[in-house]
Amino acid sequence: MAVWRLTNTTLEFPPPRAAGIVNVTTDSFFAGARSATPSKAVDEGMRLVAGGFDLLDVGAVAARSGPPVESAAEAALLIPAIQGLCARSGVPVLADTFSPVIAAQALDAGAAAINDIGGGSDEMLALVAERGCGYVLMQIEGPPRIDRPAPSRGDPVEHLLGWFGERIARAVELGVYPAQIAIDPGFDFDLGIDDNLEILRRLAELRALGHPLFIALSRKDFLGAVLAGSWERRAAAEEREAATIAATALAVAAGAELLRLHDLSALDALRTAAAIAVPT
Repeated sequence: MAVWRLTNTTLEFPPPRAAGIVNVTTDSFFAGARSATPSKAVDEGMRLVAGGFDLLDVGAVAARSGPPVESAAEAALLIPAIQGLCARSGVPVLADTFSPVIAAQALDAGAAAINDIGGGSDEMLALVAERGCGYVLMQIEGPPRIDRPAPSRGDPVEHLLGWFGERIARAVELGVYPAQIAIDPGFDFDLGIDDNLEILRRLAELRALGHPLFIALSRKDFLGAVLAGSWERRAAAEEREAATIAATALAVAAGAELLRLHDLSALDALRTAAAIAVPT
């Protein structure tokens, strides 16, 4: 049985759980998940909870490439949304930020965990150790929001095993308890199409690291490329729902404990796959 320790609770797996995506943004890659104001983000989060999502993942800076976002601007959107959802939703709320400054404010506002696409800086890891919150460590090879060619590597799963091994060891060295850490392979981040597919195909091998798998593949670009047959002609995010359903079911069958999802249809896929493939 895997566990994930959050600020005020510990989740046990199975069953796998779904984190509903709430973006307090106007530029996230999927137009169907944009809430321009904290008030609209709270409404969207409550809709997802009513639909059965187990957690909420709230962010105010799009992961797509772009100029830096000022901390004050991020906080003005993210913190009120987290406060509102922590007060009303009744489920754990994750703050999706790679800024330790914003992460600290989000934890003060009630967030139970930090979802960090920044790869685990020492400053972020020290904060997580100090606060005792949950933490999602995502693989990335450089700063977020900067486009760069995917590096050439032989075996992407072996690379992830080594990368996570080093970053987890550093986190523990800085005082983070292993049970606080979930790991995210970082689909679409510094990974080519074939890398993404190979990792998804072999997700079970990452479970050897002993941490819950947090899988963020909903409507991702690599799924659009599979649908269209090439990266250049990849299907738009709005056309990737069925691909997300298929990938979600396969990830659950491979042992993923946490799925970050946009759609109620993908939540249905998670539940069905869990009933078939995951012993209780």
